[in-house]
Amino acid sequence: MATAPTAQALPLFYKDLVPLNKQEHAKWHSRQTDKATWLINQHAVPLTVEEFPAAGRHFPIVFSSGDDTVPLALMGMNEGVNVFVGDDGALNTPIYMPAYARRYPFLLARLNQDSEELSLCFDPTSELVGEFDDGMALFDGDQPSDTCKATLDFCEQFEMAGGKTGNFIQEITKQNLLIDGELSIQIDGQKEPLMYRGFRMVDEKKLRDLRGDVLRSWNQNGLLPLIYAHLFSLELVRDIFARQTDQGKVPKSQAQLPS
Repeated sequence: MATAPTAQALPLFYKDLVPLNKQEHAKWHSRQTDKATWLINQHAVPLTVEEFPAAGRHFPIVFSSGDDTVPLALMGMNEGVNVFVGDDGALNTPIYMPAYARRYPFLLARLNQDSEELSLCFDPTSELVGEFDDGMALFDGDQPSDTCKATLDFCEQFEMAGGKTGNFIQEITKQNLLIDGELSIQIDGQKEPLMYRGFRMVDEKKLRDLRGDVLRSWNQNGLLPLIYAHLFSLELVRDIFARQTDQGKVPKSQAQLPS
């Protein structure tokens, strides 16, 4: 999940990326916040497979369409809708926060596409990092502070989880388990159900028809429970939709989930 810090390839949430270095940022601090403003209006957040059990208790887990499939936690059923985050970024209910969102405004990125070396970068437009007096120092003299080291460690752990996620996707794709998904929700007073498309999901029939040796292998290496965590989480679609209804954010026509 590493990214090259270029304007053409900025990942979700990030408006810019700058490498952290002691020459320019020796006096910079990072702040903590109880408001995830970067999640406002974001209805889908990338997940790693290690997060499926925890995230699946709060969000439906689906897979994006396209060549570079990634797992997604649905925090809303429609683009521009996050039922868990208010207009000020405050959470309106306790939830599991995906690691992708927790690492912001930092991430590991390749400064050079021809190199595999990753550098700790941050979004300079964020109010969580800057040359202010409060917060936690990023450098202690000419050395990274404990805060900086902890941030780097978290980002490294995220990259490792991203590698495992890629292997997971590769494995289920090899068995042709992912299919184009479709979800329907019947709204009171409307004749036709609301249809959601534009995402992928595991085909349960194909899963049941897998060879026994494949299923045994997946059960032993922990892949099978992750698949079922995804499938069970889809039951939460109606809960998310109910939240949208309560918040007056119900669409009136067919909708596309993230592709």
